Amino acid sequence: MSRPKSNEYNPHFKGYIGLVPDGHLQNILRNQLEESISFFKAISKEKSEYRYAEGKWSIKEVLGHLVDTERIMCYRLLAIARGDQSPLPSFDENAYNENANFNRLELEQILIEYETVRHATLSLLANLSDETLELEGTVLNHPTTPRAIAYIIAGHELHHLKIINERYL
Repeated sequence: MSRPKSNEYNPHFKGYIGLVPDGHLQNILRNQLEESISFFKAISKEKSEYRYAEGKWSIKEVLGHLVDTERIMCYRLLAIARGDQSPLPSFDENAYNENANFNRLELEQILIEYETVRHATLSLLANLSDETLELEGTVLNHPTTPRAIAYIIAGHELHHLKIINERYL
């Protein structure tokens, strides 16, 4: 799968896509899965509930946000890949996080959910043709391809892992 062109996604996502290294995207996503599970398992219970500032999410909530966002992105990817031309809306990440109550869960529970969602993402991508990955739909009022969404998933995770390393650990 080649890197998407800038006209395949909303400019809002440019930073995420730019974080994705060169290489086979499915391998990158598989490696992220292994690396992220190891990364989060090494975080203590106390640290997993840490917030670096008032009103900021805990590490558990950041991980939960990664799960929720990947689910939403995969729905968008699937809808476009299946030819759905309905405009796909944004979502309120803060409302999702507030209503998820990730802090009441053990970090391990959220990691199981993360692993499940990532395996579903990889399964979906494995079954799409190159032509399907270039179909166009509308996300956030902008033409978007499934290929771009797959890159956004990878880059979004890299973005948040960078923030965790810089501000939490």
